[in-house]
Formats: sequence, structure tokens, C-alpha cells
Amino acid sequence: MTETANPPEAGTPALVVNNVSHSFGDNKALNDVSLEIPRGRFVVLLGLNGAGKSTLFALITRLYDNVTGEIRIFGHDIRRRAMAALQRLGVVFQSRTLDLDLTLKQNLLYHCALHGIRGREARKRTERALEIVGLADRAKEKVRNLSGGQARRVEIARSLLHQPSLLLLDEPTVGLDIGSRESVVNIVRSLVEKEGLAVLWATHLFDEVRPTDLVVVLHKGRVLFNGSVPELLAQTQTQSVSDAFRKLTGNRTEELAA
Repeated sequence: MTETANPPEAGTPALVVNNVSHSFGDNKALNDVSLEIPRGRFVVLLGLNGAGKSTLFALITRLYDNVTGEIRIFGHDIRRRAMAALQRLGVVFQSRTLDLDLTLKQNLLYHCALHGIRGREARKRTERALEIVGLADRAKEKVRNLSGGQARRVEIARSLLHQPSLLLLDEPTVGLDIGSRESVVNIVRSLVEKEGLAVLWATHLFDEVRPTDLVVVLHKGRVLFNGSVPELLAQTQTQSVSDAFRKLTGNRTEELAA
């Protein structure tokens, strides 16, 4: 991907979340959450269903308004400079949002138009994005003919069209078979390695965590750990991410497998 206009300042974190809380009535979904995503790193947001991962993503993307704490994307406060912040952000939500009756190319061109990208530039970016996810040869097929994993790859392609510097992916491999999961994970990791993107990858699947990743453990709305995998294992005196998670959260093995 080509470099974005007004590139991020050197050393500025891709994402900073400071002391953010959020409630739905009496239910406190997030409780004083703080985390930082460095530029060019793959960071796993690890938590069970109901941990608050999707709520956090909704706050970062401005679907919900954060009334406590602070969220910054490459230094831009999302409340005071929402446009500048969100221009740097690409998102793949857990729910599927492609138009099944449009082709892959039509879906992406439509999304380009929403970002004010038109004509030759829109076609160029669409072709490039489909190449990145390995679906350039299926550009003229309707989305409804794709497998779940292929459709997810199209959504990743769509998230790249406005050339973001930070990607958020909310449980992107849920419901996919092992081969499709691996393909999706590898595509995103390649974007980190080759394009220098920062990634916040939300999941409850421990086998998607690699030893070189940074990990944020979110449980019942609280951050229980934020650091590297070796630090996680050392702090919990365990040999695996799943055992470390269990020790931090007090969950039994059978609960984690559910």
C-alpha cells in the first residue's frame, strides 16, 4: 500500500486508550481500561465472549461515545479530531457487512466512493487490495458465491482501501474452518511485516497468539495484563498462553473450551 497523506509522526503510538469506562445501564462493560498499541505491531486483545472487546472497538470507532477517559489514534483524540483519527483506522467487525448480490469489485468500489475515492484511483486501489488478499481472480464474482473465509478476506481488502495505518479486527476468524482461519491470520500478519501496519486483533482463540505478539488480556471489562507473551508467561509462571489466561482469570479449562 502507498504511504498515506500526513503520515503518522515518528514514535507516536498507533492507539492509546487511557482510563476508559463504559456502561449499559447498570452493567459496566468496561472498567478503567488502558492500553497502548505501538506502530507496526500485532497486538492480540484476548478475552472470552462478554469480556468487553466489541464494546471497546465500538468506542474506538465512534459507534459509541466515550464519556470517560481518552482515546487517541496516532495522537488524534477521537472526540476532538474524529475525522483525522478515523482516517488512519481500518476496521473489520465481527458481523458480516458485504452486499451478497454485488461482485467483490462492486463492493469495494462502493466503499471507495464512501471515502471520496473515485475513478482510476478507486479501481487501482480495489485491484491492489484484492491482490493482497489473494482474490484478484474473483473480482467479478458475486460475494454470495464465496466461502466464509473468502468473504472475510474481502472485508480485510475493503478495510485497506483508504490506506489506514491501524487495523482493528473483532473476532475475524469466528465460524471459519482451520484452513480459512490460518489464511486470514497470515494475510493480516503479512500486512504488519510488509506494510508496517499496526493491528489490534480481538480473539478468544489462544492458538492465534504467537510468541512475538503483544497481548492485552481483557476479562469482565478489566485489563488484567498488557505486555509481551514471554512477560505473560513469566508473570503467571506458566508454560502456555491458555494456562496463563486461566490463571489470571480463574477460569477452568472446560470453560475456556466452551
